[in-house]
Amino acid sequence: MPLTTVIDANITASLTSALDLVTAAAPLALNTRISMATGTATGKADVCWSDTRTVTASGTDALDLAGSLTGVLGGVLTIVKLKAVLVRAAAANTNAVRVNRPATNGVPLFLAASDGVDVLPGGLFLWVAPGAGVTVTPATGDLINIDNSGAGTSVTYDVVFVGTSA
Repeated sequence: MPLTTVIDANITASLTSALDLVTAAAPLALNTRISMATGTATGKADVCWSDTRTVTASGTDALDLAGSLTGVLGGVLTIVKLKAVLVRAAAANTNAVRVNRPATNGVPLFLAASDGVDVLPGGLFLWVAPGAGVTVTPATGDLINIDNSGAGTSVTYDVVFVGTSA
């Protein structure tokens, strides 16, 4: 099954200042497009997994990229090289969605075990490495944890993983 992946990241902003006779403006437009054709080589991807998930108050959603995720067309999905991660926190969340590398068996997405990033309500985290990607090693380096940063309420998030099967 062929997979064509296009990742667009765009920031457009315009800072203005009203002066006596003119309005000064500093426009910004940064647009990046990363495309990956189907395949398992450098710069390519052939597997994609996505879901909307909920984590209970103070809970953890341990996502196993090597053997526990069910693909959209059925069957178990195993990611060998991780090329992209997107996590988007629901705007209605009270707590942050914490994306992190667990101390045991974590995918080396972040520099060290227990490193991560908080995705505040309505925010998103996007990481892309279309070249070689990051190696997912079954049983020793295949987990990404999504934690609820606090107590009291659950959090909802969307997640997308793109990678290769070999």
